[in-house]
Amino acid sequence: MKIIKDITEFIFVENDIKEIKESDVIFIPGSSKYQLSELAGELYKQGLSKLLLPAGRYSSKNNKFAVENIKGTSYEGSYETDWEFCREVLIKNGVPQEAILKEDESTNTYENALFSKGILDKNNLQIKKAILVCQAFHARRVLMTYSVVFPNVDFYVCPIDTQGISKDNWFKNDYGIKRVLGEVEKCGKYFSGYLKELLIE
Repeated sequence: MKIIKDITEFIFVENDIKEIKESDVIFIPGSSKYQLSELAGELYKQGLSKLLLPAGRYSSKNNKFAVENIKGTSYEGSYETDWEFCREVLIKNGVPQEAILKEDESTNTYENALFSKGILDKNNLQIKKAILVCQAFHARRVLMTYSVVFPNVDFYVCPIDTQGISKDNWFKNDYGIKRVLGEVEKCGKYFSGYLKELLIE
């Protein structure tokens, strides 16, 4: 069905791993999904960046770190923030502490990007290329959001399937449909405000 193909191509944006060049930083938007940090760690070890910037306190919806998401995993433990959890996963996967920058105040995707920019500015770090590691169904909104905050940066999107949702199966169950169409809705809702601000300027 063409509409499924169109939505899939819009939401599940990604770069082929062979296209990704060495970048100034690897961004990890706030998440309690360990797969993101594992993938970011692999990219680091491949020499694709010398710095990583996980972001996030926790989701504003939960007002706490989603510890239930890591029960039964090798990363099970007590964490206060998404950033603390991401750091732990990165370190356990061979990333040195000194390569990990800290942003642990943001509570949504826009704040992830905005506060990360503040951290880079504070450390006098100018970036031209960056890698975005994110959940696959979140990829378009992450790219749009970080592109708004970093308009002069070239991004490579390196997503990973989580929560059983992929570009091949999202339309086959209620949960996948809800999450993906929710992303379509959020892209329109969030970015109408950004575009209006650009018109005012």
